[in-house]
Amino acid sequence: MKESKGKKGKAVVVGGSIAGLSCAHALIAAGWQVVVLEKTSSPPTGCATGAGLGLDPLAQKLINSWLKEPQILDRATLPLTIDQNQVTDGDKKINRMLTRDENFNFRAAYWSVLHSLLYEALPPEIVRWGHTFLSYSVSDDKTRVSVKTKSLQTDDIIDVVGDLLIAADGCLSSIRRSFLPDHKLRYSGYCAWRGVFNFSDDENSETILGLKKAFPDLGKCLYFDLGLGTHAVFYELLNKRINWIWYVNQPEPQLKGNSVTMKVSPDMIEEMHAAAERVWVPELVKVIRETKEPFLNVIYDSEPLDRIVWDNVVLIGDAAHPTTPHGLRSTNMSILDGAVLGKCLEKWGVENLTSALEEYEFTRVPVVSEQVLFSRRLGRIKQGLALPNRVDQPFDPIIASQEECEELQQKNMPFLLDIPSIILGDII
Repeated sequence: MKESKGKKGKAVVVGGSIAGLSCAHALIAAGWQVVVLEKTSSPPTGCATGAGLGLDPLAQKLINSWLKEPQILDRATLPLTIDQNQVTDGDKKINRMLTRDENFNFRAAYWSVLHSLLYEALPPEIVRWGHTFLSYSVSDDKTRVSVKTKSLQTDDIIDVVGDLLIAADGCLSSIRRSFLPDHKLRYSGYCAWRGVFNFSDDENSETILGLKKAFPDLGKCLYFDLGLGTHAVFYELLNKRINWIWYVNQPEPQLKGNSVTMKVSPDMIEEMHAAAERVWVPELVKVIRETKEPFLNVIYDSEPLDRIVWDNVVLIGDAAHPTTPHGLRSTNMSILDGAVLGKCLEKWGVENLTSALEEYEFTRVPVVSEQVLFSRRLGRIKQGLALPNRVDQPFDPIIASQEECEELQQKNMPFLLDIPSIILGDII
């Protein structure tokens, strides 16, 4: 039966992370009904202690358009106006600047704070917490999709029916696997030690005063510190915290379960501390040593997908384009995915769902594909790994030319300043 003109569409979003919540906002703005199914039992609560992220100018504008209170995003984040790459001489323990971009215009956020802002701006009935995705089926005429989910509270099996299934279930997406069973994540060649150093109890401690003396632009600068075959990233977050990430080349670890985060032992942490002493300046080492509960992420991406739509099932966020973090694209791509999808659905209506999804795929696939590959290349440069055009001469920050160093800058990201035409009117 053909849908009548003006019928309100209904979307079922699997995954209540930032990609899923962004998508919910965009689709509600487009006049759609939305149900978000999230396996965790409740929204994040308490103090923000999770990892940090960087929001680009376009993502900031989109988020602000969804939030109820003007300027709330600015109050919940810190500016990142500078992108600086520098090299550390591990023997002499001194830094030297390689590149500096003072027109960066990102903002630093906690993942959990951004998630809370997006969640609290949604109607309370949108997200169904504690609902595990089990399976889905598409009707014979391709007009309806039924999603089977299990309530963790009652153990009931529930069917949620809609016009569209949106897979926002992350880089290990089970929905993507149903279409592409042989598509595998690609191990980058390195893992990342991560931590958030809390100095709110003593902002005049020797540790933090030393760090700010060595890195005077903390609070507005995204620092990339490069060593030989390794690099670290650090920047300040709101509420007196330093987010740091240290990438270490190593064989692929054996992961257990459905997560790319590894459990770490006290011995592993102590070995990491000892290695940091050999590589980084003392001021950064002190922060690493004094950070409570550092953790280890295994870094993956995947070969870019040729398609992200199948009938009335669509991929967004990391489900559509698993990426390494070096271009600060994962969250920003996810937010833009949601915005573009919402506008395509608003433009075409549920009665022309196929056309809407075709435009979404046509708009996003070329962009995210290039950004995934650029992020991969940038990570391999900074980690001193072989490149297709530089097999025998990996990047060495100690002796690199200025032209080679220019490759390190975030502003080289393809399509970084491009605004898709379908959302242009809402942004300008």
